[in-house]
Amino acid sequence: MRRSLDAVDEEELVRRIATGDRLAFDELYRRTSPWLAVRLARRCADPDVVVDVLQETYLAVWRAAGSFAGSATNGSAVGWLWTIAANRLVDAFRRRARQAQVPAVPLAPAVAPAAEDEVLAGRVGQDLEQALLVLPVELRQVLRAMVLDGLTVRETSLLLGVPEGTVKTHARRARLMLREALS
Repeated sequence: MRRSLDAVDEEELVRRIATGDRLAFDELYRRTSPWLAVRLARRCADPDVVVDVLQETYLAVWRAAGSFAGSATNGSAVGWLWTIAANRLVDAFRRRARQAQVPAVPLAPAVAPAAEDEVLAGRVGQDLEQALLVLPVELRQVLRAMVLDGLTVRETSLLLGVPEGTVKTHARRARLMLREALS
């Protein structure tokens, strides 16, 4: 049966996974997990985190294949897979940061930040959040891929299924709109 899957592209594999096809899932994993592990390892030096993110990614693929298969606007299946993995990696970094912020046994009394610092930090965060929400979806997607996920223009282009020139234009427009909204 695997031989018949060799000629099937990744998009078709995801469509088959959406119907519960375990062999299609195995084939997608065989094709993409080495590449995905290398990309994740470039962004995270902890091999345990990479293994956890891989596992979470493929679990999400198994569960959410229907959402990809049911939409014609998702881009490539490999781009969709990378988006899931990048989001899982960001989640892992956030979990690690939260764990680092809350020590089990405080070693020294914490110094409370000044009230002005807390207000300013909250205001800047809220202003940035509001400015991001005003951006058109396509500009937010480019910023997310390039800034949060650390992708190159080419990788963002492949991920979103748009030309590299469009990625550059969207990135520039997003930066200008954010600068204007925050000034």
